Amino acid sequence: MPIHVTVWHEYRHEKHNPKVAEIYPQGMHEAIASHLRKSADLIVRTATLDEPEHGLSEEVLRNTDVMTWWGHMAHGDVQDAIVDRVYHRVLEGMGLIVLHSGHFSKIFRKLMGTSCNLKWRDAGEREILWVTRPGHPIVKDIDDHFVLEREEMYGEFFDVPEPECTFLISTFAGGEAFRSGCTWTRGLGRIAYFRPGHELFPTYHDPRVLRVIENAVRWARPTPGLGPAAFGHREMGWVEGK
Repeated sequence: MPIHVTVWHEYRHEKHNPKVAEIYPQGMHEAIASHLRKSADLIVRTATLDEPEHGLSEEVLRNTDVMTWWGHMAHGDVQDAIVDRVYHRVLEGMGLIVLHSGHFSKIFRKLMGTSCNLKWRDAGEREILWVTRPGHPIVKDIDDHFVLEREEMYGEFFDVPEPECTFLISTFAGGEAFRSGCTWTRGLGRIAYFRPGHELFPTYHDPRVLRVIENAVRWARPTPGLGPAAFGHREMGWVEGK
């Protein structure tokens, strides 16, 4: 069965910062989407903040199996009504992959129920990402570690609920460590957080980063057989002897 993916992106930095536009002339969302479109079983659309309803109409969300989310400078511009719409779709089973500074997005904070705060330093330093759960589907075809020569530092403490799985941790040249790949379940929906992706670095051109995102999309797809029918009033339950 095909997986319908919506790549959501704030798409503001590329419009205001020539350095970002040079790295991502079509936007970070297109760098991610163009990779995902290489797989015949992934049907990919993009949506951005400045579209009507942020590109996330009821129809779009009904037809989305997994969404990726990148935001940074305009978290506050996302309408609460759209956040609620996405939130309820996650509870119904839509997968959500939150990228980089999306940790401060309204939707991630609503799903986590915490501040989602952390330490950070924008120094363009070396990051090593270490696989901590070999065999997990999100790190399929990833070696035990990979290196990004320039990235923004995120450091612990990361104020999120204890992850169900931490599949990657990062160490940085400045000495910090960070839980860079984490998963949770909310309702029927699977959520993954994947840290790398600062707008001033070509992170979403790195094949290993794109591979993790693709793997996460496949992992987060809705579970067949689960849906609204799992809930609601029942006239009869299990009856002994029947």
